[in-house]
Amino acid sequence: MSFIVNRNAVTGPADPRVSLLDHLRETLHLTGTKKGCNQGACGACTVLVDGERILSCLALAVQYDGRQITTIEGLGEAGTLHPLQTAFIEYDGFQCGYCTPGQICSAIGMAAEARRGVPSNVSANLSDNVTLTREEVQERMSGNLCRCGAHNGIIDAIQATITSERVTEVTA
Repeated sequence: MSFIVNRNAVTGPADPRVSLLDHLRETLHLTGTKKGCNQGACGACTVLVDGERILSCLALAVQYDGRQITTIEGLGEAGTLHPLQTAFIEYDGFQCGYCTPGQICSAIGMAAEARRGVPSNVSANLSDNVTLTREEVQERMSGNLCRCGAHNGIIDAIQATITSERVTEVTA
């Protein structure tokens, strides 16, 4: 079993019971992805699989054989932050920074969902044209918690980046 993590081919765990989160952190030493609640309630472990956001604490690594996984370490280019990472700094979208990797990966996945026309609970219509209003972004990011209270900065950073079209699809 193998998959692509941040554009690099890696082997999966020998034990099929290992979560994707634990494999990323403990075996591959990609510690940007955080273990928060370990129950899928906080979003700190959010990563992208083939461009879609998932909670890596709830996923077994073996489920992703042959897939492309992107963690916070895989965003941007060497020496250059991803535009959303820059926006989080600019808009004060973090305090302790613990939730930031999951927030950023989730926001990138959320933007891709909106581009595909996936509606949310607060979408004005169910057509394929989604407008990412502040309320829409808040709803779509509601699965990612920030215990420091930086939600306004997080939403501001996401909106500024998405509306200026600085968010690009993540390809590994």
